[in-house]
Amino acid sequence: MKTKEEKAIIEKKILQEIELTKSSITELKELTSPIAPDCAIGRVSRMDAINNKTINEAALRKAENKLKGLKITLQNIDDQNFGLCARCKNEIPLGRILLLPHSRFCVHCAS
Repeated sequence: MKTKEEKAIIEKKILQEIELTKSSITELKELTSPIAPDCAIGRVSRMDAINNKTINEAALRKAENKLKGLKITLQNIDDQNFGLCARCKNEIPLGRILLLPHSRFCVHCAS
């Protein structure tokens, strides 16, 4: 179980990650706007733009899922089982939580 000081550090990290993720989502939404068919770009350039759009859409979905996970983690920070692996119930090290605050699994169970 995490101490109050550790939870305060984790909460601060989660709030920072939420802001960064929201910013990233805003940028990715701009990058995933539709590509107009009448754009005056060559066929290869258009194909490249469509490919980049697809990659950015995948990154956007990943960022939106991360944001959901961060918000859930923030809501559950005061739960009795916070900081315990959802699978094996062993304590997740503070370093891992700070690195991936939305992760519910220890390194062993996540792989």
